[in-house]
Amino acid sequence: MPGGGRCPDCGSAELVEDAHYSQSQLVCSDCGCVVTEGVLTTTFSDEGNLREVAYSRSTGENEQVSRSQQRGLRRVRDLCRVLQLPSTFEDTAVAYYQKAYQHPGIRAARVQKKEVLVGCCVLITCRQHNWPLTMGTICTLLYADLDMFSGTYMQIVKLLGLDVPSLCLADLVKTYCSSFKLFQASPSMPAKFMEDKEKMLSRTLQLVELADETWLVTGRHPLPVITAAAFLAWQSLQPSARLTCSLARFCKLANVDLPYPASSRLQELLAVLLRMAEQLAWLQVLKLDKRSVVKHISDLLQHRHTLIRKAFREGPSEVEAPAEELRGRVQGQEEVGNGSSGLPKGKRPASPALLLPPCMLKPPKRVCPTPPASTVTGDEDISDSEIEQYLRTPQEVRDFQRAQAAKRAATSSPNPP
Repeated sequence: MPGGGRCPDCGSAELVEDAHYSQSQLVCSDCGCVVTEGVLTTTFSDEGNLREVAYSRSTGENEQVSRSQQRGLRRVRDLCRVLQLPSTFEDTAVAYYQKAYQHPGIRAARVQKKEVLVGCCVLITCRQHNWPLTMGTICTLLYADLDMFSGTYMQIVKLLGLDVPSLCLADLVKTYCSSFKLFQASPSMPAKFMEDKEKMLSRTLQLVELADETWLVTGRHPLPVITAAAFLAWQSLQPSARLTCSLARFCKLANVDLPYPASSRLQELLAVLLRMAEQLAWLQVLKLDKRSVVKHISDLLQHRHTLIRKAFREGPSEVEAPAEELRGRVQGQEEVGNGSSGLPKGKRPASPALLLPPCMLKPPKRVCPTPPASTVTGDEDISDSEIEQYLRTPQEVRDFQRAQAAKRAATSSPNPP
């Protein structure tokens, strides 16, 4: 051996290298002793001293990439190419994946979580570059569970200490509505259901902005709100032919999934539109309902800001006002109502509703915990500290006796004339 080592058994310096499968070993040619069995990586000094180096302490562990990490890196690049992202996005997503994979909690995670990690790194990159991409799109491409994806996404953002801006709602509307099949002619699409893309995008944006101004978007998933707004926008462009179409059929025609809360968001949007329609003079004579109000969406959106101020109050200002001011205001309103309109008390127009989030208008009922029943029987144990409170010291006993004697003397003596 060039380093001058000797066999530990016979002391011979005739050591030769013998390739055994994939590992190169040092064997003594005189006695046949295997000197360096199972050595994967060594340093120059260790080879000279014939000392084995554990693989966990060698440089080979850091240099070699595991199969799971190699597969994940390939998946990151493939996903970026499927989404047709720029090359800079791909490099950033790969760097995030490599950095996240170094954490022990990620490296030892299940295969499903490592698969979700691929989409999380791509989504973080797109959000940082303001690229309109939704979490649902990546979950569909990866066949991943949305709850697991969202949890892993928040974990990676916290582990890496990244600053990820939220997705712009207008960009999300354009990206989501552009995937609808309503803008392309096909044999399965009736002509009355086809619509111009720009017109529908413009009206959908206005309806989403209206929902945002009336607290229907805050704290909620945006896709159900966008789906309901797109459905109303599509109906309002040709109401005579589309009012009979349901929300489920609309999603089927558009080739998108129907989100579960979309029906509730649709009813909330229609309720807001009905409130606004009550403030327009030419619509007050019509008995509008949630179906017929769709025909007048263009007029309502044209005067959106004024109608919102008239239909809703900004907050509970009347509750916080002084009682005297409230009383005077109510009396003034009664005089004006009785003098000008002459309507009976039950027929007066209702006051504007509060403009508050739905969670505050209809708060969930909380279960009141039942207090534990306390029953006193008199047989409870008395602690020593409590007993000591009732014991008197000798001085207290003498004082009590003097007080009792003075009381008896005062009662036995006759009253002075």
